[in-house]
Amino acid sequence: MSYFSSRGRTCVSASQAILSGLAPDGGLFVPSYYPSLTQADMEQLVDMTYPERAAKILSMYLEDYTPDEIRESVRAAYSQERFDDPAVAPVHNLDGCTCVLELFHGPTLAFKDMALQLLPHLMRQAARKAGEEREICILVATSGDTGKAALEGFRDVEGTSCVVFYPRDGVSDIQRLQMVTTGGRNTHVLAVEGNFDDCQRGVKELFESESFATAMAERGKILSSANSINFGRLVPQIVYYISAYADLLARGSIRMGQDVQFVVPTGNFGNILAGYYARCMGLPIRRLICASNRNDVLTDFFNTGIYSLRRMFHRTISPSMDILVSSNLERLLYESADRDGELVSTWMRQLRECGSYGVGDQRMEWMRGVFYADYADDPDTLQEIRDVFVQDHYLMDPHTAVASRVLRNYRRRTGDETLCVIVSTASPFKFAQSVAAAIQGEAAVRNLDAFACSDILSSVSERPVPAQVQALRTLPVVHQDVCGACTEDMAQSVLHVLK
Repeated sequence: MSYFSSRGRTCVSASQAILSGLAPDGGLFVPSYYPSLTQADMEQLVDMTYPERAAKILSMYLEDYTPDEIRESVRAAYSQERFDDPAVAPVHNLDGCTCVLELFHGPTLAFKDMALQLLPHLMRQAARKAGEEREICILVATSGDTGKAALEGFRDVEGTSCVVFYPRDGVSDIQRLQMVTTGGRNTHVLAVEGNFDDCQRGVKELFESESFATAMAERGKILSSANSINFGRLVPQIVYYISAYADLLARGSIRMGQDVQFVVPTGNFGNILAGYYARCMGLPIRRLICASNRNDVLTDFFNTGIYSLRRMFHRTISPSMDILVSSNLERLLYESADRDGELVSTWMRQLRECGSYGVGDQRMEWMRGVFYADYADDPDTLQEIRDVFVQDHYLMDPHTAVASRVLRNYRRRTGDETLCVIVSTASPFKFAQSVAAAIQGEAAVRNLDAFACSDILSSVSERPVPAQVQALRTLPVVHQDVCGACTEDMAQSVLHVLK
């Protein structure tokens, strides 16, 4: 299988797409076609473990990797030492028509582990295939979870270094501590005096900068990405949508071929796009519900057909979704444009130069047949955390609660009771202050730190505080560097920490 740039000027193999991360023309790599997932395939998947399912699905996309390379990679990525649930991505029943796909059982308590425990293995193999002997420098922009997952995935991996940019005041206390306490000889963390969009824009511009590439080459390094702009981040996420369907079949919750829906808390559009790719393969997904927080640029896009950055940026209690430039939407636009890379390039240029673009009624009609979009603000999110805990004694983090509230409103408006899977992207303990405030009230947690709030959550839910959070109480801070939000400052900071 070949991979094309969404802007139409590049064609590469799977390993080349993973190694380079971003296409030279600034586009994102997309598969030349979508493999077919047959009923016979699904029947086989039902009785498989998660690593076995991952190996089967990944082999459909990564054709220049050998079966042994893929099996070795998934065994290492999804081992019981790394994930605290043997199912890896278990499906929890809330009620007769609602389930939760829990993607927070990995080492950093967030769904990014599902891809970033695997990506380093795929990248090392890609480098061997290309005969690449230079050090691979992984540049990452994070809104909170990707950073720690990348640091953990690449920590002390031979032949790599990992540099993470995060918005200085735009992540939760636990997210920040997870990053700045990371050890390893090849990890670097930089707080940016800006928001996530500043981090993401800067990283993209560094990839496109010839002078920066030259400076890195002089140091014996090449660039790659662990953000979801890298197809190697996206393809492992396809697996858990298909795995969830197989689990529902295995427990008799659905029959073969029955439609389900997924509601996904969405910021950069990579997670929900993986669900769309699973749908393109033949997974019976009736609709993908795109759930945003108050930064509702995607909700407006799906409702109006216009993507506009002329809006206020909001800091919310679901910070991993505090994003205005949803990079992976470009891959969906490529499909809506009948794979016309020149048209996608025009839209991206309009966004960069004018702050908006419009795709037209016909393309939006097609997209609305697949996607439904809505948002929930902070008060609604807090109420949803409280309501779900009272009704089901189930803790949700603020991102998952955004999805749950959007689903509640969707059902009220449409009457659609199709079985729906809420994609849960993080442990509630990563956002203990917000979750504890939702359940106990603001007054009960006033002036308490994240660890005291974690203890409250443990008490009310009768669940232990995750070991990863407990460890942060005593781990020393090892990363304290801060940089400006302009690309030149970010470039100089990278060169400084890698000297």
